[in-house]
Amino acid sequence: MSTLADANNLAAGGLPVITDPDPVNDATFVYHVDLFLVALLACVVVSRLPQAIALFSSSDWYNGHFLRHVPYRRSTTIVQGFKNAYPPPLKGQWSEDSHSSASSHTSGSSSKMKRLDRHGAQIVPIYPTHIASCMRFVRPLVAPLRARIVPGYSVAQFLIMTIYFWVLIYASFYKSNLFLAADRTGWVAIAQLPFIFALSQKNNLLGWLMGLGYEKFNFLHRFAGRLIVLAANIHSIHYFYVWSLTGTFQQNILRPSSIWGLITLICVDLIFFFSTSFWRQKAYNIFLVTHIIGFILILPAAYLHKVAMAPYVFTCAGIMGFDLLFRLVKSRIHTATIRPISQLDLTRVEVHGINAGWRAGQHVRLRVLSMGMGWWGWTEIHPFTIASMSGGQEGLVLMCKKTGSWTKKLYEIAKEGGYTEGGVGRDIKVMIEGPYGGPGHTIFASFSGAVFVVGGSGITFALSTVQDLVQKDLKGQSRLKIIELIWVVQDPASLVPLLPTFTTLVQQSVFTPLHISVYYTRAAVGKFPFPPDFYHPGISLAPGRPRIAKVIDSTLCRAVSLGSGIKDKERIMGLVVGVCGPVELADDVVKAVGSVEPTRRDQVGGIEVHEEVFGW
Repeated sequence: MSTLADANNLAAGGLPVITDPDPVNDATFVYHVDLFLVALLACVVVSRLPQAIALFSSSDWYNGHFLRHVPYRRSTTIVQGFKNAYPPPLKGQWSEDSHSSASSHTSGSSSKMKRLDRHGAQIVPIYPTHIASCMRFVRPLVAPLRARIVPGYSVAQFLIMTIYFWVLIYASFYKSNLFLAADRTGWVAIAQLPFIFALSQKNNLLGWLMGLGYEKFNFLHRFAGRLIVLAANIHSIHYFYVWSLTGTFQQNILRPSSIWGLITLICVDLIFFFSTSFWRQKAYNIFLVTHIIGFILILPAAYLHKVAMAPYVFTCAGIMGFDLLFRLVKSRIHTATIRPISQLDLTRVEVHGINAGWRAGQHVRLRVLSMGMGWWGWTEIHPFTIASMSGGQEGLVLMCKKTGSWTKKLYEIAKEGGYTEGGVGRDIKVMIEGPYGGPGHTIFASFSGAVFVVGGSGITFALSTVQDLVQKDLKGQSRLKIIELIWVVQDPASLVPLLPTFTTLVQQSVFTPLHISVYYTRAAVGKFPFPPDFYHPGISLAPGRPRIAKVIDSTLCRAVSLGSGIKDKERIMGLVVGVCGPVELADDVVKAVGSVEPTRRDQVGGIEVHEEVFGW
């Protein structure tokens, strides 16, 4: 009798049945937990709506979605007046050991300059609407939230992961005993898959609504993935353990639903194993292939494991299909000219068939359609920040740094080319997909001051952004009163190919002072590329590393001071600091911003940071 009673108290899968006076349906409960998470995301989206609305009042709103070609129209803005000699910088602003005269800071008296249209009428400036990312009473919390706990991870990111973790802990343990009930963790795992898919897709509605690129969600995508792996393994180990105790393991594991469940588990674990930093950095293609194959297998396997999971499976398939459709729509095939730039150890890619459709700071994904890249090289696609201004004459320009086998092959192909109008180079077919990322809801031209700190190939981000800001200022569409650009490189020779571009930018910045500071961290190999009396107005060259906090403070002073003509009549609208480079550089910039005194921060109207960090 006792044996029969024990058998009746076992579920179909061999697990003991737990009698609960107030039972909870696992599927329904986890579904409502998902709704709670969606509600939290909705609150974040609503908090960012004012910035999104302000973006629609700017000319930037129709860019940043689809690449295209438009007829080039040369600017008809005429600058009338005269420009004084460069005034000396503020006391203590620039290092004394720089290879540039202190009088080379930048900018003449913009109050004596006028913008005229082609008919000679004065252009009335129309400045973009500025909406701060947070209200003034919240600013004291921003610096602690930006602070780094470990390299690349802020307190804010840690808090987000902590909240997400405890929500899933609640979903797993509420009226459920993990040692006796296995279904709950299975539902928790499958219910998080739509979030995993949404956070990983290049085109996702969540990113558009929040004004964030897909790369900004990577930290949460990885963390949520690890929790899914944990929940799926707990769910499976429960059944394996009970089947082993009851001696029915072989009988149960051969059932079709169990086989598909095992396939799902294997895919989840393989995806986790090949997504570790070792594989992402040393063998990215293996990481990518296992991700794609794994997720393609997981969806049908999960459905066949338990048909009731169909809503989650179809949601994931819909998210992935939406992304693939938009990737196809956003892809362009064109002929590009590639040129080797030996001083920067990179390949310059010029696509003249595309000259519009992106915002400064965005990136595209490049695929080279040539057998010169190897038998499988054409299958690889890599992200690169656009280094040119949308609507410009030179088209879409990329600078591909030699960092791996693929970029090395691209550089070698470029060197094999003959002489063209712009130097050594050759034409090659490429596929361009994008644009992606970028400033999102942030409008750089709406701030009163801007500082850009970039390292190495991160100069591509600064080039496109500063070019865009200078052109907008000439049209009276920027309220910036000061722009500082800091470029950190290893070799001073890196400045040689970009010196003409920098000089042109400084000369064009007649209404907004622009200063470009280049710092080199290693001694020059061979002869120093510049004379000892290096002098270029608005450009300085110095050894060592920049004192970022000091530059931010001096820029803040210029942003709140008078002397900018008509812009002095406008309210001070904050300082934006953009950084593009390795994790260590981004962490240093965030630390420098956090060191600004609260009174100084409020004086300028708040300081916002935009980060573009290298790495996968």
